[in-house]
Amino acid sequence: MSESTPNIIEGKGSLAVFVATHKAALDAGLGGGGAVLMRGFDVRDAHVFDAVVEAYGEPGFTYEESLSNAVRVNVTPRVFTANEAPPTTEIHLHHEMAQTPLYPSKLFFYCEIAAAEGGATPLCRSDLLFAQLAEQNPGLAETFENRGVRYTNTMPGADDAGSGQGRSWRSTLGVDTREAAEARLSELSYTWEWQVDGSLRVTTATLPAVRDLGDGRKSFFNQLIAAFRGWSDSRNDPSRALTFGDGEQITSEDMAPIIALADELTYDHAWQEGDVVLVDNFAVMHGRRPFAGKRRVLASLIG
Repeated sequence: MSESTPNIIEGKGSLAVFVATHKAALDAGLGGGGAVLMRGFDVRDAHVFDAVVEAYGEPGFTYEESLSNAVRVNVTPRVFTANEAPPTTEIHLHHEMAQTPLYPSKLFFYCEIAAAEGGATPLCRSDLLFAQLAEQNPGLAETFENRGVRYTNTMPGADDAGSGQGRSWRSTLGVDTREAAEARLSELSYTWEWQVDGSLRVTTATLPAVRDLGDGRKSFFNQLIAAFRGWSDSRNDPSRALTFGDGEQITSEDMAPIIALADELTYDHAWQEGDVVLVDNFAVMHGRRPFAGKRRVLASLIG
């Protein structure tokens, strides 16, 4: 069993009532392993799941206010589809929205319909990854911690659900005009370049690649694995997407030992209908395996 396996709580009846009365225990389980699976409770649809998130009692983080580049569809104001990318597309390991300066602290996932084949959600503890990287390759760990990372991606003019990073610049930035987009990017210290097809190429300011969790642990908190392995579509080239904070390209040689460690540490959560998983976004990366048949996993973010 992987060290990234979530803590498991099995029960029955109302999960919202359980969450409201056992929040301290949930948070303790989250702190111990980075993720908690709640299974067997009566969570029959998105609205019941919404009530579970509300019962948790912490401020939400709406998808509209995020800078994520994934196409998603809201089901309720706080609940949305996990990703609208095609079933054959693998969503590689990442911390939610870590490629932006705005990100949630925790994630709720809920399985309404389990895939007939595949569709697991991989989970990987980034605190363990960074600890092992620091032990095996201290120079590389220090490089990422000290130099940070910059991300470049091109957002289309209209949502492209065929891409794992196909959310339009209008949706991503919450604007309708180029002038408003530029004002928003300027506030966030991005640089940008308009493309002839109406898409928008943006580059972040230097963002941390490592996060201090405040309890003696450090986390490899970033989007590097997902970007390096999966940011490829008609607009985006992974080889041009990632640099250290000083502008030097991050190479396959830099990423190879990190990807190898992540693969060793990853646990694939095979969904059962009704499962709810709470994830510490600062300590655990997640993704999505390809699948066949219908699959509906919903998500909600905690600020």
